[in-house]
Amino acid sequence: MVQPRIPRAPVIAAIIVALTSVSLAGLLLPALWDEAFGRRDPGRAVLGLAAAAGVCALYGRLLWLNLTRRTGPAHRLGLAAITAVSWALPALLGVDTGWGNALLVPAGLIAVVLPARQAVAVAAAGTIAGAGYGLVLGMRPLAVLYQLVAFPMVTFSGFITVWLFHVVQELREARAELARSAVGEERLRFARDLHDVLGHSLQAVALRAEVAERFADRDPERVRKELAEIQTMAREAVRDVREVVRGHRATSLRTELDGMSAVLRAAGIACERPDLPTDLPARVHEPLGWVVREAATNILRHSSATWCSVRVDALDAEPDAEPDAEPDTAPDAARVRLEIVNDGASRRAGPAAGTGTSGSGLAGLAERLAAAGGEFTAAAAGDGTFRLVAALPAGET
Repeated sequence: MVQPRIPRAPVIAAIIVALTSVSLAGLLLPALWDEAFGRRDPGRAVLGLAAAAGVCALYGRLLWLNLTRRTGPAHRLGLAAITAVSWALPALLGVDTGWGNALLVPAGLIAVVLPARQAVAVAAAGTIAGAGYGLVLGMRPLAVLYQLVAFPMVTFSGFITVWLFHVVQELREARAELARSAVGEERLRFARDLHDVLGHSLQAVALRAEVAERFADRDPERVRKELAEIQTMAREAVRDVREVVRGHRATSLRTELDGMSAVLRAAGIACERPDLPTDLPARVHEPLGWVVREAATNILRHSSATWCSVRVDALDAEPDAEPDAEPDTAPDAARVRLEIVNDGASRRAGPAAGTGTSGSGLAGLAERLAAAGGEFTAAAAGDGTFRLVAALPAGET
């Protein structure tokens, strides 16, 4: 469904000012018509027309400034001037020809120029004062009653018009900000996924190519096998990149553990695939699968490891858990814990711990685990090993 294109704020503000000016002209038109064609007094007609034009122009100017958020304390003088001219017209030209309607002209600006609390007080005072002023000028009782009802209604109408305009503009700005935020989030997701996918795949391809080079002269059959593996990995990498672009790629802990053990063994690193707990929640597979993938890439790229140990545990909540602890985030709550340890940590580009990771891959893992309500640490130990630990709540977060 195509969304209708909404005009920009200045266009809408100009339309509101134009329509308001037309309504003001319509309010004063009967009196001007009577002066010009009823009394046939050019002096009174020119005076009435000049006063009405000045009031409408100043009214439109103040309304435009408020709609564009440029209202200042000095604008109260403009409201006072409009009130003085509008209330002087019935006294100078009489109320029997329709100039009594001019008493309502300032009402629409009260809530526009003044703050809300002051506007309520001034509108109430203006309603009573306008009715009393009309009685003094000799207005008919029905016209005075109309003044009592119309004055607060016009004030409220002016407030609602400006308030709705500002609310709509704020909503448009909020929607634009959300759109910019969504674009930024998508860029971060794409960069993180692309790093995780291609980093692992290209490292595995490079490893297979090195193995094929070592056996090029003495074992052609092994070379053909490695080249076939390289072709398979390259095709899978292309497929993964396409899925990352579409935003639908998901990974699995079981699949990544199989791939990690195979790749590391091919590189001469002892690594046995651990048995997964039978009651492992489905929601932890994808986040922990990314951890395994990044860990394998880092071992191949940044370490001189000869062995790697992987352990996955489903930990139950402790019976003596704190009663006020959060069920999914407390340290003793039921959770799934993944631990990957390898030797040869001296070649790493730098240890990382918690969210203060070094390198975009480990930083991306910390972000993934934090978004899933889990914890992530990665740091080198004093015995030359590197330990990576990821924990996720077993239940929904």
